[in-house]
Amino acid sequence: MRELHSLDAVRQHLARGEDLKNAVIAHVDLRAVSFGAVDVTSTVLLGCQLDAPQLLDLVSRGALVFPRLEGFPYVAWRSTLYSPDELFAGFSPDAPCSYCETPDATIYRHFRATGGAEEPGLREAFARRLHDHGISEALEQFLEGHPKVVAFMGGHALGRDAPEYLAVARLAKQLAANGLLVATGGGPGAMEAANLGAHAAHLDDARLVEAVGQLSAAPLYSHQQWLAVAARTKQALGAATAESLGVPTFFYGHEPPNVFATHHAKYFANCTREEGLVSLATHGIVFAPGAAGTVQEIFQDACQNHYGTVRGEVAPMVLFGETFWRTQLPVAPLLEALARRGGWSDQVLITDAPEQVVRFLEERGPRRLERASWSYCGAFCAE
Repeated sequence: MRELHSLDAVRQHLARGEDLKNAVIAHVDLRAVSFGAVDVTSTVLLGCQLDAPQLLDLVSRGALVFPRLEGFPYVAWRSTLYSPDELFAGFSPDAPCSYCETPDATIYRHFRATGGAEEPGLREAFARRLHDHGISEALEQFLEGHPKVVAFMGGHALGRDAPEYLAVARLAKQLAANGLLVATGGGPGAMEAANLGAHAAHLDDARLVEAVGQLSAAPLYSHQQWLAVAARTKQALGAATAESLGVPTFFYGHEPPNVFATHHAKYFANCTREEGLVSLATHGIVFAPGAAGTVQEIFQDACQNHYGTVRGEVAPMVLFGETFWRTQLPVAPLLEALARRGGWSDQVLITDAPEQVVRFLEERGPRRLERASWSYCGAFCAE
C-alpha cells in the first residue's frame, strides 16, 4: 500500500493526477486539501485532521477514517522507528535524574500506570497495538535496506569492565565494518557492547578500547551514572560509522535502552519483540554469556531453525564462550543434539575465538531447510 506521511507528499500525489485508492495517509493536517473527485475507495486515514464536510465526503465515498488518539505520551499511529535522540530528549549527562523526564521514562511510567504487562483497558490496549504495528511496519521498511542482519544476544548484567564486553564490541565492530547490520535487544550489557562496536565500526581499535575504558566508570545499568557516561562517550566518539538496530521493549523499561544503536524498534509487547528480534537475524545470531532470557532466545532460535518457520531457512547460531555454555549454563550439548536430529549441525558453532565467529558467519549465511512441507489439506484433501 502507498503510504503518505506529509502534507507535501499528499499534494504532490494529487498534483500528478494519481488517485488515493488503497493509500494510507497518516498524521497529516488535511483541512487545506481539496480532494475533488479523486478516487478514495479504501483509502485509510490515520489520525489526520479533517473538517466536517471533508470527513462526510471522504467516508461517503469509501474512505476509512480513524480518529486522532489523544492523551497518550506516545504516538499511537506511529510510522517511524525511534532514535536515541528522541527517546532521551531532554536528558543532560550533568543531571542524571533528568532521564526521568525523557520520553522513554515517561512512556514507561504510563505503561506501568495503565497495567504494565497486564491487559489494559480497551482504549489503551488499542493504542499500544497500533503503536507496535507501526513499529513493525517501520522496522520492515528499514530492513529492506539491510538484507544481511546478524543479531547479538546476551546478558544485560554483563559489566562494561568485563573482558567479554570488549570482546563482543570488537566482534560486532568487525562484522559491521564488513557490511552486516548489527541488531540487538537494545538494552545494556552484551547488547550495548554490540551496538557500541557497530557505532565504532570504521574507527581504530584504540578508539574502541578507549571508549570501553570510559564506559567502565559506570559498569552496570544499575549505576546512577550509567546513561550519563554513555552519553559523554558517544559524544566523544562522534557520529556512528555504521547503522545498527536495537529492539527493546517498555516491558523491561526499568533499564533504559542503550545510546549506541542508531535506530530503536521499541515495543510494548515483549512477545512481539522477542519473536521479531530472533526472526530478523537473516545471517545468524551470536549468543554471548547471559542468563534465562538468553537461554530462552537460544531455543527460540533453535525452534525456528528446526522447523524452518522463518523463510524456510536455517540461520547460523554461535554460542560465544565455550566454557560458559558447556559448564556454567550447559546449553551446548542439548543444542548440538537437537541440531543433529534436525539435520542442521552445520549451522551451529560453539567457540571462544572471534576470528572463527566472523569466518563462520560470513561463509555460512542462511540456507534452505531440506524438509518437505506438510499440511492436512495437502495430504488428505483436494486443495
